[in-house]
Amino acid sequence: MSAPSVLGPLAEACSQVREAGADDAVAGVMPQYVASPADVAEASAVMRAAAAAGLAVIPRGTGSTLGWGSPPARCDLVIDMSRMNQVLEHASGDLVAQVQAGARLDELAEVLAAAGQRLALDPPRAGTVGGVLASAAAGPLRLRYGTGRDLLIGVTVIRADGTVARSGGKVVKNVAGYDLGKLFAGSQGTLGLIAEATFRLHPAPGAASYLTLDCPDGAAADAALVTAVDSPLAPSAAEIDREARGAPFRVGILLEGDPDGLAERSARMSDLLGGTGSGAVVVSATPPPWWGLGPAAAADGTVIRIAFWAGELASVLGCIDAAGRAAGLDPLVGGSAAAGVICAAVGEGAAPAAVAEFVTALRGAPALRGAAALRGAVGSAQPSRGSVVVLHAPADVRGLVDLWGPVPSLGLMRAVKDQFDPDHRMAPGRFAGGI
Repeated sequence: MSAPSVLGPLAEACSQVREAGADDAVAGVMPQYVASPADVAEASAVMRAAAAAGLAVIPRGTGSTLGWGSPPARCDLVIDMSRMNQVLEHASGDLVAQVQAGARLDELAEVLAAAGQRLALDPPRAGTVGGVLASAAAGPLRLRYGTGRDLLIGVTVIRADGTVARSGGKVVKNVAGYDLGKLFAGSQGTLGLIAEATFRLHPAPGAASYLTLDCPDGAAADAALVTAVDSPLAPSAAEIDREARGAPFRVGILLEGDPDGLAERSARMSDLLGGTGSGAVVVSATPPPWWGLGPAAAADGTVIRIAFWAGELASVLGCIDAAGRAAGLDPLVGGSAAAGVICAAVGEGAAPAAVAEFVTALRGAPALRGAAALRGAVGSAQPSRGSVVVLHAPADVRGLVDLWGPVPSLGLMRAVKDQFDPDHRMAPGRFAGGI
């Protein structure tokens, strides 16, 4: 269709539609138009208009993770969710909030804090509710509270043809249809548009205590984390950070709670960590400068997310060092190690072939690859031991390595894609296997 014949129906559907500019590119791919709906009705209408014109659609929040994943195979229309930024309902007595998907997490936090509550999501980059859900981004609090999909109790989505679908409810005990929320969480915008979300909230802690120590190597860092997490002191987060191979691992433990009891818990945790044989324990009411940032926020080059069984941390750290040495790279390492998720990052100046070698070596490491011989107690095959996903990379690196790596459930994912987006117009090519 010609530009006027497309722009007209889009403008009729949505009160704010414009031609795209250079700042609207998605991983280097330029769209034609940008639409900014104000509510579910406008979002549904613009999705119907896009479907009628056969446009490929990319949802956008703040755009902080829009460079993650593969570049889209097509990008005709960006749906900017910045106008859908309202807190629709905050039932403080039920610890529930319903928000539009364009609501920013930092602004939502201010609203909830006035009632002494919080949404326990703290990704390293300030983003929108919909963007954080779609990208499965999470921060240190994931150890205790999980990711967005774990806190989601209801969701409103708009399918590729404009159909509005809702699942879940507005009270914690109502979990009917919750699987739809889980399906869209982490989908990278490839199944449809997340329009609204209802979350389970938690009381804001009265005080916080950060305990940090330097550990000489991965084994010592692992021992400190295991000591903290296995204790009855209920840490909210347990992070690691390392600036270079051979440098000490910085370990951080977060305790939260009532101020009257927190001092005693901190003292007990300090004693436990001090008994692991690593460096002196520092206790502070404020986080260390590196807390919650990780390589994913610090590097402009290649950022690799490594998920693993938490008990394999020491082995995984050893694999990272071995792969780095073999490829001639010295990656930054950090993240929510006790929750089984860390990142490794190398600068944008690293040779693309070396980065590809590094990623390939990680995927072949015994602590991270799946093993067909692994069997459960009843003889069923166990899931992969880990995954290595390239979140972000320069174009020349993307040309040498599969960003997603092996995906055991790819067939099922493609079937779901066909069901929700039969014409493959929602963020085509952004996810694993070209989905």
